[in-house]
Amino acid sequence: MALTFTLDPAVTPELRDGILDLWTDVSNAGGAVGFVPPVERETVRPELVRHLVAMAEGRARLLVGHDEEGRVAATAFFHFNTHRLMAHWAWLYTVMVHPRHQGKGYGRDLLAAAEGAARGFDGIEAIRLTCRGGLGLERFYGSCGYKEVGRVPAAIRVAPGDDRDDVIMLLPLG
Repeated sequence: MALTFTLDPAVTPELRDGILDLWTDVSNAGGAVGFVPPVERETVRPELVRHLVAMAEGRARLLVGHDEEGRVAATAFFHFNTHRLMAHWAWLYTVMVHPRHQGKGYGRDLLAAAEGAARGFDGIEAIRLTCRGGLGLERFYGSCGYKEVGRVPAAIRVAPGDDRDDVIMLLPLG
């Protein structure tokens, strides 16, 4: 069964808690979404609040995927550049699919939905994201049309002695 994607859903307590649970579960399953396991919901909450504040200020938009049971199963946050020379592309952050849905093609579906949404944003010509090296994520994003356009060696310190590259990916929409 496919996910149902919604751009700019109403931020209800249920949605907020669903995203918080998703982010915590993805992090604890080893997902590269800004934390290293083990992580608690209350550790993740301030990061979610930052995204929600950016949404309230019009600097970000949310794409959420719900599964057949209505649970939050996937997310991606668009953040828009405030610099006038970079306003023609948007960042894609916190791209996540719940671990229980891994291997079903939902990651590809999420990225396709994000691309479709971005094509409807006035003046946006590309999507840019970064991913943690060493996990094969750049190959996954590459298979979805993104091109690696930069790499900062050892920029992400997962643990002492475990540094990963920060890989910059770009999807032109033209």
